[in-house]
Amino acid sequence: MANTVSAEARLDKWLWAARIYKTRTLAADACKNGRITINGAQAKPSRTVKAGDKVGVKKPPVIYTFRVIQPIEKRVGAKLLPDILENITDPSQLEVLEMSKISGFIGRAKGTGRPTKKDRRALDEFTAPEAFFDFDYDDTDDTDD
Repeated sequence: MANTVSAEARLDKWLWAARIYKTRTLAADACKNGRITINGAQAKPSRTVKAGDKVGVKKPPVIYTFRVIQPIEKRVGAKLLPDILENITDPSQLEVLEMSKISGFIGRAKGTGRPTKKDRRALDEFTAPEAFFDFDYDDTDDTDD
């Protein structure tokens, strides 16, 4: 499989080929939503990238920064990525990512929104009809007979 190496490549194709986004559609949508910058300026999906360009990718809570080493439009294996791009993301951004991983998911206040799978199982166990049949109603002492 021969890679087509050129001096320029479309931004959405490069983001997909460099494995920053799983699909080209996701890459194009990120460009349209203003999450991608080239050398500090917002970029459309059709914008071309050249070797040496700095591409900023906003994936909350982090803003990744990559330097284009080789503009390609065909997807390559993960082992070849060092030949395609250089990750120059600021270490403080990586610390933010690590802190968000450590803190866990805090996007939903307890008791609001859709219940989690664990909450649903606890609720189902509580409201299950067989839970009511397990109760012994005949625990009174009827020795008066």
